[in-house]
Amino acid sequence: MSRQAAIADAVAQLDNGTFLKDLARRVAIPTESQNPERKEALLAYLTDEMQPTLEAIGFSCRIVPNPVAHGGPFLIAERIEGAHLPTVLSYGHGDVIRGLEDQWRDGIGPWEMKQEGERLYGRGTADNKGQHSINIQALKSVIGARGNLGFNCKLLIETGEETGSPGLRLLCEQEKEALSADLLLASDGPRLQPGRPTIFLGARGNFNFDMWLDLREGAHHSGNWGGLLADPGVILAHAIASICSPTGKILVDGFLPTPIPNSVRAALADCTVDGGEDGPSIDEWWGEPGMTPAERVYGWNSFDVLAFKTGNPERPVNAIPPSAKAHCQIRFVVGSDPENFLPSLRKHLDERGFQAVQLAPSRDAYFKATRLDPDDPWVKWAVGSIEATLGAKPAILPNLGGSLPNDIFTDVLKLPTVWVPHSYASCSQHAPNEHALLPIIREGLQMMAGLFWDLGEKSVPARKAA
Repeated sequence: MSRQAAIADAVAQLDNGTFLKDLARRVAIPTESQNPERKEALLAYLTDEMQPTLEAIGFSCRIVPNPVAHGGPFLIAERIEGAHLPTVLSYGHGDVIRGLEDQWRDGIGPWEMKQEGERLYGRGTADNKGQHSINIQALKSVIGARGNLGFNCKLLIETGEETGSPGLRLLCEQEKEALSADLLLASDGPRLQPGRPTIFLGARGNFNFDMWLDLREGAHHSGNWGGLLADPGVILAHAIASICSPTGKILVDGFLPTPIPNSVRAALADCTVDGGEDGPSIDEWWGEPGMTPAERVYGWNSFDVLAFKTGNPERPVNAIPPSAKAHCQIRFVVGSDPENFLPSLRKHLDERGFQAVQLAPSRDAYFKATRLDPDDPWVKWAVGSIEATLGAKPAILPNLGGSLPNDIFTDVLKLPTVWVPHSYASCSQHAPNEHALLPIIREGLQMMAGLFWDLGEKSVPARKAA
């Protein structure tokens, strides 16, 4: 059998309905990790769906309890064909965001997959059940065509990614030997454009923090006290305005990364950001001046105010409020120092007379920034494989614009990471009407079958030292 036979079989499983039947069954399991009542569903996804699917194609599986009390379980699967062969670790998450059943438009819902034209609606079709289902089908097609994989494969599926992956780092530390590999090859997140295959090599970090101002007890009538009492909303607004310009340029030195490396800039020169027909139009005037949109979102840091409140916006009254609060976020790339974000902001605000504004991180930890060099041999190998399959070069993103726990794989397991996303930016993944696109699924099956076939060939990058 041949490489092309494996690719053809993967696509045939989509065309004959087998893949859609498998995905519909998985979507029907309400694996809401943010809902405490769904603990049984999280476990069932692993024991009743993933485990028998993987065991049927020669993987040994074990369910591992989360080392963190409030986290969901993990599945670790492996198919070892020879100690001399390269080993690949793949990853997926079986949990989804809340279903939001009452907010979907008429005729569709979160727990019953429905096709309308080229769209597959259902919670998890894009994030992430559909994506790891594509990869599992591709593995199955390669085994069917070749009789084996020709490499060792390990698979880690978690059930808590949508709640920040509790316990994932500790699990990888405890299972470091079991999860050892030469490469992480996985799928999550969106393509650069709906119609362009994409690989990304890491993720931007994510640092959330709060700014607030408490000036006094209680509100006071604005007719009696307006002009006499300082307004915390105005003060906090000016403090925030000092952080970035009216066009989004960051003005706090400690918020900025080191210059974009040449290899990253070269990769991004071939990238055009496009969210598809449902995506918003890019504001070309916003962000760091002199950079392309791709450089601004994949090669630089951004600052955003996610929420701002003073008084009662829903029911305003004629009173000067006593306090104001803002929830802010920095998305950052490699070359940034997140430990210095708040100290540098504190200094910046104090120098401008905003000593009364208080700061605090909004969570104990943050997602770190990661990036594999676009010149890495594994990147060139993956690009070559995809070009051989589709006849076109994929977009190479040094890192995803969003955040995911990639630093656990790079820092704990010491793996180079190559991600092949099977979704697009306007898929409504955390909102009502989540959907996947059939053309992206088709190309995903083709690409992954080609990549997994090529892993069984001899022309793979040299294995890392033991």
